[in-house]
Amino acid sequence: MPKSSAQAEATGNLIKHLRGEVIPTAESGTSLRAYVGGKAATSQDLADALLGRLPLYLGIIAVLGFLLLAIAFRSFLVPLVGALSNVASILVGLGAITAVFQLGWGSELMRVGGGAPITYIVPVMIVGIVFGLSMDYQVFLVSRIHEEWAHTKDNRRAVQVGVAETGRVIATAALIMLGVFASFAFGGQRIVSAIGIGLAVAVLVDAVVVRMTLVPALMNMLGAANWWYPRWARRITPHLAVEGPTDPAPAAPAERVRIPVP
Repeated sequence: MPKSSAQAEATGNLIKHLRGEVIPTAESGTSLRAYVGGKAATSQDLADALLGRLPLYLGIIAVLGFLLLAIAFRSFLVPLVGALSNVASILVGLGAITAVFQLGWGSELMRVGGGAPITYIVPVMIVGIVFGLSMDYQVFLVSRIHEEWAHTKDNRRAVQVGVAETGRVIATAALIMLGVFASFAFGGQRIVSAIGIGLAVAVLVDAVVVRMTLVPALMNMLGAANWWYPRWARRITPHLAVEGPTDPAPAAPAERVRIPVP
């Protein structure tokens, strides 16, 4: 029985010491089979299993985000920027909880104790939720930019109009989510606080820094290359209207022609 708590670093070191040194020595030359069990060992095994797949999880999310945006906007660079920026926002959220809850930077102010390993469920929750929100903001922003580009073929004007007409909505939505997530951070529950802090920081950075600053700057710098798409990809990509099909223009009334009757 460890003297420290299940999430303490000393408990994790004890489990590794037992499995890596003590048990192999005791089993050597005998038929003995020993195992480390209990809540702490089970939690560490689950954490290793899930966090070991976290890079694959991020990779699948980035690829799926790229494919969805490519189908929606029939572009190569716009989906690439969107996928990489989504991953960047997720990493910011994960970095925030690592600094506060694992390294202990300010964790005592939130009444959640000192630095300790992060519970495995927290990164999984943050990755999924931040991906959904950042993808929503990205589609909302780029769909307006793409609409303006389709009408004017002026990339600079399209970016300006897109940011001007969607920036307030994105900022308002992000402030609402920031308030909701921040309210979780000061409840005194470590797991809930970690999820709240990670989501709040990630959403704030994603909306203000990424969607309204970084993405428009990159799209303005890339110019017309934003909308380049290979011919072979055009042939196999299905047509998808993000805003729904446009209503056809009403047909002009047929002109009446008088034919003289003899």
